[in-house]
Amino acid sequence: MSILVLQESEIRGAVTMSEAIDAMEATFAALARGEARLPDVINLDIPEVRGEVHVKGAHLTGAPQFAFKIASGFYDNPGKGLLSGSGLMLVFDAETGFPVALLLDNAYLTDLRTGAAGAVAAKYLSKSSLNKIAIIGAGTQGRFQVRALSVVRDVPKVSVWDCVSTHAEQYAREMAQELGVEVVVAPSIEAAVRGADLIVTVTPSRQPLVQADWVSSGAHINAIGSDGPEKQELDVTVLARADLIIADRLSQCLRLGEIHHAVESGAISADAVAGELGEVIIGQVPGRTDDQQITVCDLTGVGVQDAAIAALAYQKAVKMGLGEAIESE
Repeated sequence: MSILVLQESEIRGAVTMSEAIDAMEATFAALARGEARLPDVINLDIPEVRGEVHVKGAHLTGAPQFAFKIASGFYDNPGKGLLSGSGLMLVFDAETGFPVALLLDNAYLTDLRTGAAGAVAAKYLSKSSLNKIAIIGAGTQGRFQVRALSVVRDVPKVSVWDCVSTHAEQYAREMAQELGVEVVVAPSIEAAVRGADLIVTVTPSRQPLVQADWVSSGAHINAIGSDGPEKQELDVTVLARADLIIADRLSQCLRLGEIHHAVESGAISADAVAGELGEVIIGQVPGRTDDQQITVCDLTGVGVQDAAIAALAYQKAVKMGLGEAIESE
């Protein structure tokens, strides 16, 4: 038996954003049809260094591989000259259980699939025509979100806010040049959010950042940063005000994410959640029905996403002749 070892540079060249978006759309649909097996997320917090680790994985029915991902976020790393996120993925043969690939992606595939999931949610839940996008959090994922959105929507003006103003300024320069759109730094979260048709929150915040009365009628919110039980980016009144609430996986969002906080506080009941993103994709649950609705998608990150993106990267790498095969003893 041999294991294919892929480095981050090889993985970056193997999967395009469009391919990732297609894979996420198909994967959420498969989850809604009951064509996936996945365990609950494993979370490990290391609070003394502001660190967290997530383990996620799944097998999609009929897929030749299954996969597990270990991803970390250590939020003091930038002060040490290091990226805050890291990780790797393991791909296994679904018939024998033997490992077939080690993806040393340094969390790139997690970033890619998370950005792609945001694009899928926007495709089904945001207005088709946007005038302003608000990005709350000017880190790596804030970049991936706008890149992915540009595949499914015309990106107009982008307003970005970050707790570190220099990060927001750098983001504005980089993304304006990369995408050829106007990107402005907002002086506050409120200024970024007001008037936005699409709001994306991508921070590790443990306190609500976005307030309900800042959100305009017709806005869609992709809540992405709250992927642990203690994290929160939206005030619970945002969900109480929303006309449509969608989960990536409801059972998970009742333990993690924005839905968890809103239900636990009594701001909404679990029944207020209309359904899951995959159910919207396959038509079991209606998505946006008019341009005045406020819609929220709670994207906590599901193991099927990691299994799908890891398998896609492995399969593309094999076809492209990438990586180094290491014989196991």
